[in-house]
Amino acid sequence: MRRRSLLKLAPTLVVALGIAVAALMAFLGFVQLRTHADEAVALRAKVLALTLSERLRAADVTDRTAIVDKAARRSSTELILVEQDGRVVVDGSLGAPGRTAIVELLIAGSGETTTREGRSRFYAAPLGAPVENLSLLVFAPSPELPFATRSLLLSVGVLTAILVGGAALVAFAIARNVNADVAYVRERIVEMALEGAGPSGKSVPVRDTDQVGILTSAFNLLVDRFTAAEHAYQHDLTGALAFDRDRSAFLSALSHELRTPLNAILGFADVLLAEVDGPLSDEARDNLTVLRRSADHLRALIDDILDLSALESGELKLDTSALDVFVIAAEIAREARVTAQDKPLEVLLSGRPAVALADARRVRQILGNLVSNAVKFTREGRVEIHVELDGDYVLMSVSDTGPGIPAEQRAAIFEEYWQAPASRQSRTGAGLGLAITRRLVRMHGGTISVESETGQGSRFTVRLPIRPTESRPVRFISTAPPPPDMVVEPIR
Repeated sequence: MRRRSLLKLAPTLVVALGIAVAALMAFLGFVQLRTHADEAVALRAKVLALTLSERLRAADVTDRTAIVDKAARRSSTELILVEQDGRVVVDGSLGAPGRTAIVELLIAGSGETTTREGRSRFYAAPLGAPVENLSLLVFAPSPELPFATRSLLLSVGVLTAILVGGAALVAFAIARNVNADVAYVRERIVEMALEGAGPSGKSVPVRDTDQVGILTSAFNLLVDRFTAAEHAYQHDLTGALAFDRDRSAFLSALSHELRTPLNAILGFADVLLAEVDGPLSDEARDNLTVLRRSADHLRALIDDILDLSALESGELKLDTSALDVFVIAAEIAREARVTAQDKPLEVLLSGRPAVALADARRVRQILGNLVSNAVKFTREGRVEIHVELDGDYVLMSVSDTGPGIPAEQRAAIFEEYWQAPASRQSRTGAGLGLAITRRLVRMHGGTISVESETGQGSRFTVRLPIRPTESRPVRFISTAPPPPDMVVEPIR
């Protein structure tokens, strides 16, 4: 809808309203003039009828015609001398009505009718004794435009021009003042919205106490509240950022400190298991194996914490190169078969060589996390790794025949520290694997998605770009066939 300027709208409305009021006043004045004119004509007809009826009653019969004609000419009226039954005795009109109409007029006595001259007022006056059967009908024409109509219209027009013109000027002045105030407030607000202006802005000076001034005061109150909220937000944000930095630094330092003795434990456990210092009993070997497995699990948790800390602080950088994702998938599949050897679980690999622009270590971490989760939560059946080219992306998918993920949990599986109920009960991780995986995929410019149905397994799909960028050095890692002991299925 087109907006109209207040400077044009206000005077236009005042002029339109003034003209409408003037037209109404002229109409009411015209109606009043016409009413008075009709009353004057009716009175004239009555006086003339009563006067002539007295004269006709006293005049000789032979003089009645002359008296009626002479009176009709001088008074510019129509006169008819009639009997009570409607018969015309003397006709001093331009055309007498019928006998029925005359009887109706005699019964009515006075009122308004239409003659050859147009709208007229009539009056019926009986002559009285000794000629009771005669009556005089007088028809006085009533003008369509009453007297002084032109003067009325002229007076109303002049008065309207003066009043409406003055009101329009006043409305224009007020509208210009209001428009100037609004434009001033708008300019101040636009200055606040400029890119280089401060986020909180400054108060707009109140120039008047009218409605615009009230609006300006309300806006200034809003600006003050926004400024206070911004300061509180900045304070809270500064504290949150400082807390986040301290938390990341603490986790990083703690993880590094934990890795030092953990590496020593792993090293001595490997030495003992190698029986460098002598043979071990079966019980001692079993205990060392449990110790070695627990230490590996603890190192994996520490690595996840370190990776998350590096991701959050922005310290983790990608060393991208053109690499064959199928080779990495083959290595991970072989390791997963070893992990799943105690289960009735088959690890399958399908697809073909596909080169992507990515960080080899992080691709291995992405795919390893997905395969590790699939093996962990699948009791029997199969875990399938599939690699192929999909347009400008390399598609990696990991599907399993595990319990699946309920619909209400799919949106939360990629959140930090989230764990499935079964995982929380067994305490098998910190709930960082999928969160780190998603962040690493996004750092590569790729996407990750999940499809799952309860009781029918899950399918995680990762897409990584294959196009290099100018700012990233590209090395090519040659594609090698998968190891001969790996189960490889053809592409379906």
